[in-house]
Amino acid sequence: MGHWVVTQSAAVIGTNTYIDVSTILGSMDAELQAMSIGGLMSLFMETGILSLAMNIIAIFITVIIYGRMIEIFLYTSMAPIPFATLANKEWGQVGNNYLRGLLALTFQGLLIMVCVGIYAVLISSLTFTTHIRENFWLIAGYTVLLCFALFKTGSLSKSVFNSH
Repeated sequence: MGHWVVTQSAAVIGTNTYIDVSTILGSMDAELQAMSIGGLMSLFMETGILSLAMNIIAIFITVIIYGRMIEIFLYTSMAPIPFATLANKEWGQVGNNYLRGLLALTFQGLLIMVCVGIYAVLISSLTFTTHIRENFWLIAGYTVLLCFALFKTGSLSKSVFNSH
């Protein structure tokens, strides 16, 4: 049941973050036609820089998510050692701390899904205007917000479960 919920949530998030650029560019055609050569060149340079920045942020987001997955795999591979200490009075705290850390890692996955879900809602609720620069900067701002939110998921989940 839990796997089904995660799969369905991922499907909803994946379909809601898609932006149909062809319809947006069709409505902005008049603004592009009215711009001078200097305006078009500055727009070209601005979108090139913004595109490079978005690619870098996309790499950061991918590294964060893969890093969290690797952290979960490494953490669970060490499970036999702390579980062996749970029954011992003197060493039982090691197992308890491990369980808190494992819960925090699990909660991180949930927080990542919530962050991406919020991003999907923000992107899908955008109303694009004919001002090209506004649209680009709005999407870039939401993507930067997603990146910062993903950075915070680790510390937030560790503070909730008191696993430092």
